[in-house]
Amino acid sequence: QVQLVESGGGLVQAGGSLRLSCTSSESIANSDALGWFRQAPGKQRGLVAAISAAGVANYADSVEGRFTISRDNAKNTIYLQMNDLKPEDTALYLCADLLNHYWGHGTQVTVSS
Repeated sequence: QVQLVESGGGLVQAGGSLRLSCTSSESIANSDALGWFRQAPGKQRGLVAAISAAGVANYADSVEGRFTISRDNAKNTIYLQMNDLKPEDTALYLCADLLNHYWGHGTQVTVSS
């Protein structure tokens, strides 16, 4: 069973930055749909950003221009650089291998105003 482990969450003030990491227990080199999702209390889980094996990235409109997804195949890790954070970005952030339906347990991001 593949394991995805997220890290890097925390408490930050509005306007601040965080970088999330998600490390897989297996090689991600051929994983074509890796992504970050988030879920706030009482809200549905939603896609934040996704990246293909070729490195093509897609973003939710709400984070476009502020967040950057990247991958390091040598480290079996994907990242989410989050800048200019807003209180509405507060959520549990989870990474996923969308094609194989693997999910991590998430890392909490809290943005104070």
